[in-house]
Amino acid sequence: MKGAPDRTLANGSLDTAINMGKDPTKPRGKMSSYAYFVQTCREEHKKKHPEASVNFAEFSKKCSERWKTMSAKEKGKFEDLARQDKARYEREMMNYVPVRGGKKKKYKDPNAPKRPPSAFFIFCSEFRPKVKGESPGLSIGDVAKRLGEMWNSTNSEDKQPYEKKAAKLKEKYEKDVAAYRAKTKTGGGAPAKAPAKAEKRDDDDDDDDEEEDEEEEDDDDDDDE
Repeated sequence: MKGAPDRTLANGSLDTAINMGKDPTKPRGKMSSYAYFVQTCREEHKKKHPEASVNFAEFSKKCSERWKTMSAKEKGKFEDLARQDKARYEREMMNYVPVRGGKKKKYKDPNAPKRPPSAFFIFCSEFRPKVKGESPGLSIGDVAKRLGEMWNSTNSEDKQPYEKKAAKLKEKYEKDVAAYRAKTKTGGGAPAKAPAKAEKRDDDDDDDDEEEDEEEEDDDDDDDE
């Protein structure tokens, strides 16, 4: 199809990415005016204080307070950027063809090691209480969107602590999975739990995954990293 995006990946299998629940060919999500504002604040702070570390909680709070006091004229340039990005997103989506398959509900072994959180989810776990505290009236979806904007405005250097932690958790998870599979192959797997307890754990996992999926989907819309 003319204008359709390239369906190949330079460093891996497209099927692998699809199985993870994300389409790597999907256009980058559009950024909000507030996200552009926070991104600009980060760039300004970096220029003025290139060696200074950033307290994310304090920085986020100051950005939020400053945004609330800005006039419509001051917000105008960020809203223009958001409109331009929205037009870009809609234009790219017109040529976007979703890959076949997509995310499917998989059977969960209640005894298997739980998958590790991503760097973004670790970031969300840290800042979700702060966002809720600053804006208690926000819905779950709005909180996820705000977290996505915060993550999107964070530079690569400041994301490293979360990415390193996620990498360590992933490494541990892979070792745990290998040990668990070896154990189950030899017939030494953990016995099945009582139905009521197993059902409760499945429900809890589903709730956690639902919240994580919502934040990850919002991150897809706000972040191209």
